[in-house]
Formats: sequence, structure tokens, C-alpha cells
Amino acid sequence: MKIMIVDDSSVMRKIVTRTIRQTGFEIEEIVEASDGLDALEKLKSYTSDLILCDVNMPNMNGLEFVEKVNSEQIAPESDIIMVTTEGGIDIVNKAVENGAKGFIIKPFTPEDFVAKVKHLCKRW
Repeated sequence: MKIMIVDDSSVMRKIVTRTIRQTGFEIEEIVEASDGLDALEKLKSYTSDLILCDVNMPNMNGLEFVEKVNSEQIAPESDIIMVTTEGGIDIVNKAVENGAKGFIIKPFTPEDFVAKVKHLCKRW
């Protein structure tokens, strides 16, 4: 599995990476991006199975990123899950309307993380 983690916090990217490695999923590669614009640039040369994306980021936030990825079919093979402290129904609905599979709310345990990814992305 190839995974992209999009979050402006390097600490949170490391936490998500560590959690992914604890899940038991077969990980081929993990690529990090610091915001939506950075992620879009990296998707020009990187194919991802799963994109884990924060909502609140500078330059291009997670909702804008999801909308752009899906409206322009930038990564049609990728499942996008938002990983955020923002769990409001309006934000969840907006992300799902724009193509996200759903949300994982911070903080999370490795067990919660695995269960949510398996629930949201049936191919895992």
C-alpha cells in the first residue's frame, strides 16, 4: 500500500506514520506533504492508494485539496480520508460531498485507526 500523509504539522505526520506502521497493513511507501499545494505537486509523480489529509492547513486546506483532487480527477485511484480534530457535521458533509471517504478524528488509537480505514476503504 502506498500512502500519502498531508498535514502541516510535522509532529502529526510522524504520529500518523507511526500509527500506520503499527496497523499491520503492508506498507510499500509513505510520502508526506505539508499542505494541499505540496500534496498536489507530489501527486504529479506519485501514485497513492490512500491519502490521509488534515483539514486545517495553510496555503490550501484539506477541503480545498479534496475538491481539487476530485474535480480534476488528479488521483482517481486514491481513497481520501480526512484525519482531523474538526469533526463538525458541516465539515464532514462537505468533505464527503467533495469525494472524501470519511473522517478519522484525532486523537486516535492504532486499533481505532485500523477499524476506521477498513470500514471506509473496503479494499483494505
